[in-house]
Amino acid sequence: MVTVRVDGLRARYGGKLVLDGINLHMGTGIHGLLGPNGAGKTTLMRTLATVARPSEGSVELLGHDTAEQDGRKRARRRLGYLPQTFGYYPGFTVAEFVEYMAWLKQMPKDRVPEAVGRAIERVGLADRADSKLRRLSGGMLRRAGIAQAIVNDPELLLLDEPTAGLDPEQRVDFRELLRDIGSTSTVVVSTHLVEDVAVVCDEVTLLDGGKLIFRGTPNELAESGTSEAEDARGGDTALERGYTAALRGSRERRAA
Repeated sequence: MVTVRVDGLRARYGGKLVLDGINLHMGTGIHGLLGPNGAGKTTLMRTLATVARPSEGSVELLGHDTAEQDGRKRARRRLGYLPQTFGYYPGFTVAEFVEYMAWLKQMPKDRVPEAVGRAIERVGLADRADSKLRRLSGGMLRRAGIAQAIVNDPELLLLDEPTAGLDPEQRVDFRELLRDIGSTSTVVVSTHLVEDVAVVCDEVTLLDGGKLIFRGTPNELAESGTSEAEDARGGDTALERGYTAALRGSRERRAA
């Protein structure tokens, strides 16, 4: 089943074209979204989350056309979204924050207490459920953000730089959580950390200059950089070299 269907997507920000003709279909599994700063990753994630509207093209989520207000509302109830920077009330406890987000997602009232407790436990914050958000470390706050994104057991989960602020042990736990969710749902992870993609993602999408320049498995991306194996500038791992080779090739083609 295709969960995400993007066709001919163009998006402008401040008059600048930041996404240019994106075609992207995604199904169940974990999808990594890679690219340098300014590539258009966050704009694409915001568009998939229905926060931003496309300038051109179509976006269908979970069978709903997001060009229609009713379609956006229906899709939002079934997705979870962690922005790169998310707003919160510092005086809320972790449990209050996640419960509030469950209410915004219009979850059935009788499901909320159990769902909130489960989401908080899954991100390792059960012992901090009653702590005020303002008292949390950066990593704990990020985990609270992940908890609100998964509280409704989303069929589509969108995570923008989710491992920012997590220590190595927490990143390992987070990857296990992604594997669990990705077995039945569509998970899109936007990150600049190539190693996160290598370990957990089934597919990789690489953006540069607002264009989609690579789509395939992590192994396929790694293999595309084998010719630069001796080039230290290409990266320390095969995947980093493949990532660098894809970017260089894209830029050379644009300059030609």
